[in-house]
Amino acid sequence: MNEKTHETMHVEGGAHVKMWTRGVPVEDDAKKQLQKTARMPFIFQHIAVMPDVHVGIGSTIGSVIPTLQAVIPAAVGVDIGCGMIAAKTTLNASDLPDNLSGVRSAIERAVPHGRSPGRRDKGAWGDEPPDAVDVAWSKLDEGFKRITDKYPRLKNTNNRAHLGTLGTGNHFVEVCLDEEQAVWFMLHSGSRGVGNAIGSFFIELARKDMEQWMINLPDRDLAYFPEGTQHFDDYVEAVEWAQHFARLNREVMMQNVIEAVRRVIPKPFESHIEAVNCHHNYVNREHHFGKDILVTRKGAVSARKGELGIIPGSMGARSYIVRGLGNEDSFHSCSHGAGRTMSRTEARKRFTVDDHRAATAGVECRKDVDVIDETPAAYKDIDAVMHAQRDLVEVVHTLKQVVCVKG
Repeated sequence: MNEKTHETMHVEGGAHVKMWTRGVPVEDDAKKQLQKTARMPFIFQHIAVMPDVHVGIGSTIGSVIPTLQAVIPAAVGVDIGCGMIAAKTTLNASDLPDNLSGVRSAIERAVPHGRSPGRRDKGAWGDEPPDAVDVAWSKLDEGFKRITDKYPRLKNTNNRAHLGTLGTGNHFVEVCLDEEQAVWFMLHSGSRGVGNAIGSFFIELARKDMEQWMINLPDRDLAYFPEGTQHFDDYVEAVEWAQHFARLNREVMMQNVIEAVRRVIPKPFESHIEAVNCHHNYVNREHHFGKDILVTRKGAVSARKGELGIIPGSMGARSYIVRGLGNEDSFHSCSHGAGRTMSRTEARKRFTVDDHRAATAGVECRKDVDVIDETPAAYKDIDAVMHAQRDLVEVVHTLKQVVCVKG
């Protein structure tokens, strides 16, 4: 496709910003946040902005930040490795029961979700997690020990107890139908408590380094680690471990979702016919424009040519399995979802439970006051978002959820 769909924002004293945002709203505060990041001296080439862009903590969500010999921990954020997994099954819509509440309940029993205060957190495993958790943790244990030997305070975190659990906020498990009425399972989660602890710890460490070196920043959340320092090496090791945790976390949950649905649907079925597992909050070493660089995707998905990815809508909107077109200007990236149009607080003020029920008609999901901040109207129009990035990805499957489990 030769059509150029992005616009360029020129930043005085900084790198320019290429924005795939035609036809979708972009807050002024998000533009200001992007400009601050663009003025950092180690930005490589330009920043790429996806159509789901909105203000974030640290850096703008929906941005792709390429850096030379430096990394900004707050740009990666605290939900390190957050992302999506989807698996197609051999089930068809006609194989699902008319009343889907039993399917939803089975998934809710199989996957710890949400959070409750105190030692008996409903969002964590108790004393006896499933065998799949122990198998997955065996791939993480050695790396975790290396990290915690250097930084002992990271040891007393929700690590193994959160492996295979969903979390809160916009994390979800869904049963979806594609354009041919095939049944898919899809879920969204990241590195949970241990990733949050790692992210928070290194963000604070970077801020202290900036103070020690008397480096003035346009925003304290842009504190960074220069390559060649011990903290840079330690952060990269820890963030790669957290990203591995996040990927395994999704795999364990998917395994448990499939087993849970098998218990309530009598027809035998296979899964993972087409499976995708992708991060959208992470940092990765990549080669672009002739250089080996670090690419931080904060709310963005890798979309190399031919690579499959997932772009979810909201609780009541379509989601997409996409194939990357390998657009170099976007650093081979696409959006990670629809993107919020307002804060959670604003959504709770603006919408009622009746509004939410109407917006999620036909979806077996929570319809109570505690999920108002996740109601579809709090998000951008996913169709406009997809149109704005038509030179970044092509749609392979269109999914519509029939069951949604929220954290």
